[in-house]
Amino acid sequence: MSSSPLYFRQLLSGRDFAVGDPLASQMVNFVYAIGDRRTGECVLVDPAYAVKELVDLVGADGMTVTGALATHYHPDHVGGSMMGHTIEGIAELLDHVDVPIHVQRDEVEWITKSTKVTADHLVGHDSGDVLTVGAIDISLVHTPGHTPGSQCFFVDDRLIAGDTLFLEGCGRTDLPGSDPAKMIESLRRLAEVPDSTILFPGHRYSIASSATSVSAAGSTRIPRCHSLPWGSACA
Repeated sequence: MSSSPLYFRQLLSGRDFAVGDPLASQMVNFVYAIGDRRTGECVLVDPAYAVKELVDLVGADGMTVTGALATHYHPDHVGGSMMGHTIEGIAELLDHVDVPIHVQRDEVEWITKSTKVTADHLVGHDSGDVLTVGAIDISLVHTPGHTPGSQCFFVDDRLIAGDTLFLEGCGRTDLPGSDPAKMIESLRRLAEVPDSTILFPGHRYSIASSATSVSAAGSTRIPRCHSLPWGSACA
C-alpha cells in the first residue's frame, strides 16, 4: 500500500465497471474516487452507470463512500435519461449509501431536473470552497461554459476537470446551459495552474488517461470545435 494518505483511483466505464454496457463503453466516462487511506473515507466523482459496483470497488480497498462530487448535470456523469437510455447515477447511489452530493450552486436546479434527486440531498457550493475528506482537502473551482455550474476539483497535484478540459480539447458549448464565452474564461483560468499539475478529464477522449497541464495548455488558448466519434469537442 502507498505510504501517502491520499487515496486516488481513476475508473473507466466499460472497462473497470459497467463492463458489457454498450453506452458506458461508448461514452468512456471516468469516475474518480478520492479519500483518506488513514480514515477509510472517500468520495466518488461523477458516479454513473453501475453505482453499486463503484461502491464495492472502493470497499474492496477498505474505503467507505461518505459523499459524492458532481462536475456537472449531464446524465452520463450523474444519472438520468440520455439518447433513449436510462443511466444510473446519484439517485441510485443514495439507495445504497445515505451521503451528501456536492454540487456547484448554479447547477443545483439542473441536477434536480436531470436526476430527480431533491435539493435536500444536494449541498450547493461556491467557487473556492474546500471539501475535507478525512484529512484530504479537495478544492472546488467553478468553471462555467460546458454547463452553468460546471466545476473542477484540485487535490494534491491533480486537477479533476470533468468536461471542462480534456487532454486534447474542451467540452462542448452547444448544449442547454452552455456558454462559449464563459468556457473561454474558464479555460484561461485553468491555464494558470502550475505546469506540474496532472490533468484528469471526465472522458477518455485520448489514448492517455491523464497528462500534465502543460501538455494540455495549448487547447486553452483559442478553442475551436471539431468532431469526434461521440460528438463535438473544442480544441
